[in-house]
Formats: sequence, structure tokens, C-alpha cells
Amino acid sequence: RLSNWSLIDARKEHRLAEDMVKRLQIKTTSLDLPVASMSGGNQQKVVLAKCLSTEPVCLLCDEPTRGIDEGAKQEIYHLLDQFVRAGGAAIVVSSEAPELLRLSDRIAVFKGGKLVTISSDADLSQEVLLSLAS
Repeated sequence: RLSNWSLIDARKEHRLAEDMVKRLQIKTTSLDLPVASMSGGNQQKVVLAKCLSTEPVCLLCDEPTRGIDEGAKQEIYHLLDQFVRAGGAAIVVSSEAPELLRLSDRIAVFKGGKLVTISSDADLSQEVLLSLAS
């Protein structure tokens, strides 16, 4: 907890930021560096760090790896895997079939705003998933 009533404890905030930078391996030269000056992958990790700092039970991730390089994608996948293994739930919305198959144990497919199917990822291939969605 960072505050008592409405006052933020700057030391606690700084310690939490340092912990998250280390835990999520955010590449930065300073905690004071503007997030906008970071790479897309590190920006995504900052967003994830902000969410994780609230100790959520569930994360809702909308296109969590859109526009970032493959290395950063793998890091985000690893962080989401860790969160789920620790008992959290992650709901991932993605237009990338391989990402959904990599991250999900169940996949809901929507087409034209209507639910087409809910299936375990073991029942779906990338081809089947794409054919259901198109």
C-alpha cells in the first residue's frame, strides 16, 4: 500500500517502482525516465507493472503484444505465465492466433459480435481458429 488516506508515501512508491523494474526486467537508465522514451516492449512492461502492483486476482489484456518485437513478446508471455502459475487469471484479447494458442487454456471465438465457440486450446489449431473467426 502506497498511501495513508490520500497522501502517497514517496519512499514506498520508489521502492515499489525499483522492485517492478527489477522483477519485470524493464530496461531503463532511471526511474525518472519518461515512459514514452522507452521501447514499445518496455512501455508494455511498465503498463503490466502498474497493473501487477495492485496485486490483482485477474488481468484483462487487450492486444498485450501488438507492435512489439519478438523478444519483448516472449518476455510478456513469460510474465503472464508467472502471474497465472501464481494463482491469477488472465483474460487475453488478441487478433493473433499463435498468441492465443500460446497463452490460453480456453479460447472463446467471436464473429460479428456473436459467440461462435468456446474451446480448449487442445481442440484448436491455428487453421481451425482462423476459420472459425472469419
